[in-house]
Amino acid sequence: MTILCVRFQLPPTREAALPELLGLLEEFTPVVEGLPPDRALADLRGAERYFKRDAVELASVIRVRALALHGVDCAIGAGPGPMLARMALKDARPGVTCSVSEGAVADFLAGRPVAALPGVGAATARTLCEYGLDTLGRVAAAPLSTLQRLVGAKTGRELHEKANGVDRGRVVPNGVSRSLATERPFTRDELDPGLHRRALLSAAEELGSRLRALDKVCRTLTLTVRYADRTGTTRSRTLGEPTAHSAALTRAAYGMYEALGLQRARVRSIALRAEGLDPAEHASRQLTFDPTDEKLRRIEEAADRARARFGPLAVLPGALAA
Repeated sequence: MTILCVRFQLPPTREAALPELLGLLEEFTPVVEGLPPDRALADLRGAERYFKRDAVELASVIRVRALALHGVDCAIGAGPGPMLARMALKDARPGVTCSVSEGAVADFLAGRPVAALPGVGAATARTLCEYGLDTLGRVAAAPLSTLQRLVGAKTGRELHEKANGVDRGRVVPNGVSRSLATERPFTRDELDPGLHRRALLSAAEELGSRLRALDKVCRTLTLTVRYADRTGTTRSRTLGEPTAHSAALTRAAYGMYEALGLQRARVRSIALRAEGLDPAEHASRQLTFDPTDEKLRRIEEAADRARARFGPLAVLPGALAA
């Protein structure tokens, strides 16, 4: 077992702490893949040799350090590959690592419903179940040619391999800097849509200023709304062009919020995450003749200079919209 899939038990007000927790994993291995908002994959093959401990033992150390340094517990799944580690995580709970050894892969998969396999959607699962292939054990025992006739050549081959425990996935390091996040918790469960939008404006302005300070642009913006009953809704939007422009981020955030159609929802917190970060010098910008947009960009430049000279509170969040 060399791959860990870690789910950090982040409360709604701590979602932005994920980069710090990824940094904790990187103290054990440089091969860490962040899976926002609260998960990560870590390849511990080198760490096992270096620390002379197996992945389950290292998982216990990671859990203790996450609790001691960040006050965050975590659930951990361990397996020979990323797919199996993700599936093991579903059976894990805080304080206990669910591990799947190489010799136990067949038994681990056999009785699970076919829909439990990553990448198997509702339509594929329904097709397989119609032919009696409702468990991964039955899919693994089915002839490859049969699966390919049912779901297609490529999908059938991948399904046959995964059901037999062949995990060709790998952990792709994406670095802490591949995303930036910020949250706006409310002091009480908030019903007022006007305050929701004000929080979105403040969060978008903060993300924009942080991106510009790093000379980065983002390709995707993700909105997470947490409710009073501890449930949440997450929506993502790919931007028309990579940007660090606060006005563009605000428009995208407002659009996702309006699309939720919240009706007197009691909101506990709102979070925005900028993902798919790239160097600003590599991004192209669509020219515009809108004088208002150009004015906003000049104001942004002045505000960024003020923050660089006098600190982040030199321009209060939301002041640019005043």
